[in-house]
Amino acid sequence: MKVLNLACSHQHLFEGWFASEDDFVSQCRRGLVQCPVCADPAVVKKLSAPRLNLSGAREPQAAGQEAALPASPSAPVRMGEVEAALAAAWMAVARHVVANTTDVGSEFAEEARKMHYGEAEVRNIRGHTTSEQARELVEEGIEVMPLLLPEALKGPLQ
Repeated sequence: MKVLNLACSHQHLFEGWFASEDDFVSQCRRGLVQCPVCADPAVVKKLSAPRLNLSGAREPQAAGQEAALPASPSAPVRMGEVEAALAAAWMAVARHVVANTTDVGSEFAEEARKMHYGEAEVRNIRGHTTSEQARELVEEGIEVMPLLLPEALKGPLQ
């Protein structure tokens, strides 16, 4: 099992687990690997150190002393605590939206209008519209909110 540090073109950092290096390359070619935050399929492998179990060889640290971070510019960039908390909160919101809405796909504008004008039962929906359709909905007084959901959350997990 290979655990790889990955990043999308928007610099969102995340981990991917693959059976091998070839498996990672194969899944990328087939468009199966994407950023869990923004669904960007332009994913690259970042440098990472191998996992070594050296617990017996480590010298104990003095109380209050923190481990020194490598100063090398080639050292892997780690997501800060704030960024990690924001990414986790975003994923929680995205999962909540997917779990509590019905995907109406490209029929979103039509379904939103039907609900607004009392032609269909009001329910939580999500789907796709053009920016022009969304603007028309807002002009009609229909509340809509654009929300980018990672493709991985829209279908069943493997």
